[in-house]
Amino acid sequence: MKLASVAFYGFALGLLAVGLRELLTGFEENRCSMTYMFEYPEYRRVALPRRVARLYPAYGLYLYGEGLYARETRALKLTGAPVLFLPGNAGSYKQARSLGSVALRKAEKMEGGLHFNVFTVDFNEELVALYGGSLLRQTHFLHESIKAILRLYKDLENPPRSVVLVGHSMGGVVARALFTLPRFKTSLVSLIITQASPHLAPVLALDTYLLDFYSAVRQRWVNRADDLRNVTVLSVGGGYRDYQVRSGLVSLPCPPEDPNKLSLVATAVPRTWVSTDHLSIVWCKELVLATVRAFFDLIDPETRQFSENPVWRMAVLNHHFIGHPVRMLGETQETSISFSDLPDAWSEVNSLRLSYSTPKDGQVKYFLFALSSRRKAYSHFYCRSSNLEMSSWVYGCTQRNGSSCVRAVDLSIGTELLPPYKVLILSLSDMSAVTHLVVAASNLNGKQFTVECEWQRQQSQTLAIPVPHVLSFGLTVSDVTVNSSGLLHTIELQHFHQVYQAFKINVVSHCKVQKDRMQNVYRVKVPWFKEDSLTTVSVPSVTEISGMIHTSRPDNTSGVLLQLHTAPNCQYKVSVRTAFHRVLGQMLRFCGPMVPVYTTVTLLLACGGQLSSVLRTGRAVDVSLLIGKGLQPHKVDLPVYILNIVLGCSWFQEVWSFLYLPPMDGLPPTFPDGFFHEGIAPVEAWPRLLSPLLYVFGAAVAFWGGALLCLIMRLVSLILAPLHRPYVSRDCGTLRLRTQLILTLTLAVMGGTSCGAFAIFAVFLLHLYRVLRLQMTERSLSHMLNLAPQKYKGTENGTVNAEAMSKPKDCNSAPLLSECVLQDVRDDLKLHLCLSMLFMLPVMLGAPSLIHWIRNLRYSTQLDPDPCWPHIVPLIIVYMLLINCSTLKLRSSKLLPLASSLPLPLAIVMVTFSPFHLYRVTHFLLVALVPVALCCLL
Repeated sequence: MKLASVAFYGFALGLLAVGLRELLTGFEENRCSMTYMFEYPEYRRVALPRRVARLYPAYGLYLYGEGLYARETRALKLTGAPVLFLPGNAGSYKQARSLGSVALRKAEKMEGGLHFNVFTVDFNEELVALYGGSLLRQTHFLHESIKAILRLYKDLENPPRSVVLVGHSMGGVVARALFTLPRFKTSLVSLIITQASPHLAPVLALDTYLLDFYSAVRQRWVNRADDLRNVTVLSVGGGYRDYQVRSGLVSLPCPPEDPNKLSLVATAVPRTWVSTDHLSIVWCKELVLATVRAFFDLIDPETRQFSENPVWRMAVLNHHFIGHPVRMLGETQETSISFSDLPDAWSEVNSLRLSYSTPKDGQVKYFLFALSSRRKAYSHFYCRSSNLEMSSWVYGCTQRNGSSCVRAVDLSIGTELLPPYKVLILSLSDMSAVTHLVVAASNLNGKQFTVECEWQRQQSQTLAIPVPHVLSFGLTVSDVTVNSSGLLHTIELQHFHQVYQAFKINVVSHCKVQKDRMQNVYRVKVPWFKEDSLTTVSVPSVTEISGMIHTSRPDNTSGVLLQLHTAPNCQYKVSVRTAFHRVLGQMLRFCGPMVPVYTTVTLLLACGGQLSSVLRTGRAVDVSLLIGKGLQPHKVDLPVYILNIVLGCSWFQEVWSFLYLPPMDGLPPTFPDGFFHEGIAPVEAWPRLLSPLLYVFGAAVAFWGGALLCLIMRLVSLILAPLHRPYVSRDCGTLRLRTQLILTLTLAVMGGTSCGAFAIFAVFLLHLYRVLRLQMTERSLSHMLNLAPQKYKGTENGTVNAEAMSKPKDCNSAPLLSECVLQDVRDDLKLHLCLSMLFMLPVMLGAPSLIHWIRNLRYSTQLDPDPCWPHIVPLIIVYMLLINCSTLKLRSSKLLPLASSLPLPLAIVMVTFSPFHLYRVTHFLLVALVPVALCCLL
């Protein structure tokens, strides 16, 4: 290895490691509270019809129970409202215990015996996020499970007509896929809650079945959504702790005018305010409580089942997952409210700000704010209270009697809950029918709390600062100082609207007078998606906030807002600088699937370089040198850029369509669901601009992966050497023609009748055996000839000096044991090491289907459907032919010029059509390897 290459790829690997560390561990520690069971959980299997049990032997349906409830429901005589939990990728049906246990504990405190029957489905912990062949089967089983659940209630006076579905990860996608089944009645499911479910697109597209499944679901919910408007869907993302499913993917693809679909991130959910990882979102107590509270509010008291009113369902979900106001939208209220005439309880506030703390002794207290003298000078009224009871507390007075108000209207509907207090902001332009504002600060129960209110000029309390450029590397800072004369300040972070941006926001607060103050809340508000994050701090303090977003704003009209709920008479200094390590993390979060594509491109170009070297000099080159030269963005990315630009011309698009070429591949959009309703993913330009850096990352993976493979081969060959007789020919590890035919036929039949990925893995092991034998032969020859490691001085491209090879010690002098034989073995070893790295890629892409097949062997010996069939047949033939490949055969082949010229155009095609459709990588590799295999025959 050249020192320059080692240094360069070491630096690239360091950058990649920094980005991965930020992606996996760089946000915050898990602040979720654990849910605990007070009694031992039981899962009672629900008997299904024989036909269903025979069709789906690996799946099952269970009823969750604990203690007395589990004993009462052993006969499956149920009277509650049915809820069905769906596990996700590799998920267990036992993950329903958090939801089931909290629902049981909550039901014990409810009057009237209201409760839920929580069912859960066992999907055999299948890897459906990576292997899509089971998704349709899971969907059909879910349909049968819903019908079986509803049959359990047929003897009730008011049996449930539908089942509420709670889906985790891919379970949420399967829940929405129910509506694609031709015989499914939409009335069977009226409410779906999904947790960390990638609705917008799959995380990795490793087979066509996964993409076809997503396409069918999207077409049903977008293009034929009119008959699904009564189905309420809530999608919750985990936030930045969930590195498996980024929260932008939880956005529901649906028509923007559909009012019954809601997408948000857990950090924005009231009383939750935490980021969850992919598994903890199931058991996070704060989120589970919000879900269970919503379920109880959704129960119709007359039928004791879930409400069938979609407006009420959305009102309940908005109440518990969006604003948590004092009253749900649509809930009846008195049009006019009267107050008792207690003159001592009323105080009129003439100052601009009120700060009041209730005494220990309970009392009735109201504050009156006159609007007449404030309408022209101020635009808004801001009030907050540390009394977190969500009851009415701010009113608009319509009739006064002396110093008190006797008639008023409730204005508390817009109250928003923050961690330390509740907040209400009223626009004075909407208060034309109101003469005074009334703030209730009564504490008859003796509970102490603080109320702070003020008049605000919103325009004067809103500032704007441009954020630094993403490539400033933290060297430039944008800052602003806020001399807090109010309780709320808003800072617009201009030009902050793309997901690849990441900033470190520091807020330093200090006050001249030290006294007890209410806590401050710093809120990063994203206007175009519900992904707000909140930070609660005391004053004075130094606080660092992560400035990152889950979704981009495509029109770039406005940026992210930083809302500061501050303490009066304090100073706040806000500084914003680019956090380069977080930028790297965001790049990998959103563009990570392109790294393996560029790794493949690097290895493919290295293979092309190896073939070119054999064509020019007759010798193979060291693998590390080839991979080092495989980084050629000017040859790969530049044509893709030009093609992307030319495709903007209408005439070229017509030619492209005439040739029946697929569209240029692109990563899933980072826009919210409203910009994806047409069913066609808009391709963003910025991932293409980042492709050179992603290319460097992919080349670094190839470089160090190749070095690791060489090291492993040396160690394994050293261990296996005592088990093999020393061999001194380059033909070691090759197969006879008859053996090749038998193995090819056997592996092809095995791949067609069992699992194609298993056949690919088996032939890959055969090739690794060839590499190991070459490694052992190279060591044996070196010891026999007692050659020094640097016997021949290599040229710059790694070939052996031709003059040295032409000395009297040539191949004719000692054909069996000579330095020339050793060099031939080394050439073949270098060639096969290069090929083995290419062979490894289809094995890795087929690993999910192989794992799925192994885990289901007790139910079926054949993988159906098999994403590797039928292209495994030519792949096996190519692998078997290349096992016997040598530089001698390649040099004598007339097809070698063609084989050596194909990798570069195929690399360009791969970058054009495979960034998202990763399964296409195998097809392009097959096209590149077929001419090389033919070189061994012709």
